[in-house]
Amino acid sequence: MVARRHALLGLVVVLSAAGCSSSGEAAQTPGLADRGTVLTTVKPARQDLSNKISLAGKVAINPVFGVVAPADGELRWVSRSLPKEPDDTPVWVASVWHGGIPQRVEIPAGSVFAGRLMDDHATVTKGMPVVSATHSGYGIVADIDSAQAYRISGAVRQVQAQIKNGPGPFRCAALGTIAALPAGVVPAPLTTTTAPAQGPSAAPAPDQGSPPDSSSAGGSEPTGMRLVCVPPASVKLINGADVTIELVTDKASKVLVLPVEAVAGSQGRGKVDLVVGEGQTRKTVDVTLGISDGKVVEIKKGLKGDETVAIPGPNLPTPAVTQ
Repeated sequence: MVARRHALLGLVVVLSAAGCSSSGEAAQTPGLADRGTVLTTVKPARQDLSNKISLAGKVAINPVFGVVAPADGELRWVSRSLPKEPDDTPVWVASVWHGGIPQRVEIPAGSVFAGRLMDDHATVTKGMPVVSATHSGYGIVADIDSAQAYRISGAVRQVQAQIKNGPGPFRCAALGTIAALPAGVVPAPLTTTTAPAQGPSAAPAPDQGSPPDSSSAGGSEPTGMRLVCVPPASVKLINGADVTIELVTDKASKVLVLPVEAVAGSQGRGKVDLVVGEGQTRKTVDVTLGISDGKVVEIKKGLKGDETVAIPGPNLPTPAVTQ
């Protein structure tokens, strides 16, 4: 009987100890952080930066590209037949007149005139595609969607290409514009007729060198937005081969940058959350953005460089829905 009482007492002691241990461990489990608490921060840094964009392309034969107007003004086509074979020098096809001063529109060497994209005497703006041309031989073509277009619309400084399971990387010279092209037309050749002798019964003399007729067959098909580039002659190409293209559209040296996760906004305007005070509170400020490589973004204005910035960046307010 005594032994039985001792066994029961021991069991009670063990259960009590287990209960104390369990509640003690539960008290040591950390809870969730208070709403608004900053968990990750970063400071601006300075570095060299390149705006890089990757595209998927293919090798193509005789790709078509567009040549743009060099200035605002009135477009006037040359009144002569254009060569049907590629030349080793640029070919003058039109001029844009502004303020009595003409600026030439030329097709690059190694290409052939493919079609007019604008009528004679049309009013054009700088950068507008006005003529299509065909590169003679192999080239690389990459389609561009609207989300990429405005990142690429500036001058393309450098193009690198890598053929899948093939040569590369190698430099690729960009041709023309990335803008979508309408169908291009090739005018009929100029015709001149010797005027008959004038007399009482003579028919009126026909016009000499009348403007070309743009209704003739031929020309170029419309295209979407795309990049066309030409690799070095030493690179062996196979029509239809897949290519990865990397574009560098801008470069900057020793600029102030932040991780893209710390910045809200785009197209030059953004916001960041500064961490201020001992309470780690957030203060949203406006910043002017520059180029980005997809990992970091340039901060042109709004920060000095010694601030502490919260990650992730601020949530931009949702626009109100109008009824």
